[in-house]
Amino acid sequence: MTEELFREDAYARSCEATVLHSDERGVILDRTVFYAEGGGQPGDTGQLGLTDGSTVEVIGTYKDRDGRGILHVLAEGAAAPPPGTALTATIDWERRYKHMRMHSCLHLLCSLIEGGVTGGSIAVNKSRLDFDLQDVSLDKEQISADLNRLVEENHPLSARWISDEEMAQQQELVRTMSVKPPSGQGRVRLMEVEGVDLQPCGGTHVGSSGEIGAVRVSKIENKGKHNRRVNIVFDE
Repeated sequence: MTEELFREDAYARSCEATVLHSDERGVILDRTVFYAEGGGQPGDTGQLGLTDGSTVEVIGTYKDRDGRGILHVLAEGAAAPPPGTALTATIDWERRYKHMRMHSCLHLLCSLIEGGVTGGSIAVNKSRLDFDLQDVSLDKEQISADLNRLVEENHPLSARWISDEEMAQQQELVRTMSVKPPSGQGRVRLMEVEGVDLQPCGGTHVGSSGEIGAVRVSKIENKGKHNRRVNIVFDE
C-alpha cells in the first residue's frame, strides 16, 4: 500500500519514493505526496523525476481499483518506470494549493447553511456544494459576506482521527447524504475548523481560514425540487 504523506502534511510538495507496481495505466509508489481523487476533490497532477534527470508527467491520481495503493496516471505515450525505480514525486503546487483553499472554503459554507449536502465538486476556478433544502431562500450576498467574515477571523484548521466505533456514535457529524465516511479501516479522519465546523473529511486543507482569501458566491441554482446549488469563486 502507498504511504499517504498528504494526510499528515498537506503542504509537502515532493518526496522520495520507489515504484512498487507499473503497467499501461501508470505507476504505484511506496509513498506519495499526490492526493488521490475523492470526496469531490480532484487528484493531483505533477511529475516524477528520475535519477538520470528526466521527468515523467503525472496527469491524474486515483485509488487503484485493485486496492494496491494510489495510481499515478502518466501522460499518453510516457514509459512507466519499472518496479524498484527510485524517483522524486513532485506535485503541481499552485493547482493543489487552490484546491486546498477551495476545499476549506466549502467547509465554511457547510457551517452557514443548515441542510444535508447532496453533492459537490472542487476545481481551481470554481467549486460548489448542493444542499437539500425545503422552503428556504438563500441570499448570495449575505452568504458571501459571512464567508469572508470567517476567512478574516482566521480560524485554525486541524485534522484528527477517531475510531470506526466513535464515528458510528456521532453520525450527526456527517453532512453528506449520498457519501458516507469510509468504515472498516479502523479509523476515520475528522477535519475541524476551530469554532466553526467539524466533519469527516479525507481531503487536503489550509492551516487557517485566512489562507483562503476573498471569495464570493457567484450563483445559486435550483437543481430539483429541494436541491440548491451554491457556487463559490475566488474574489481576486
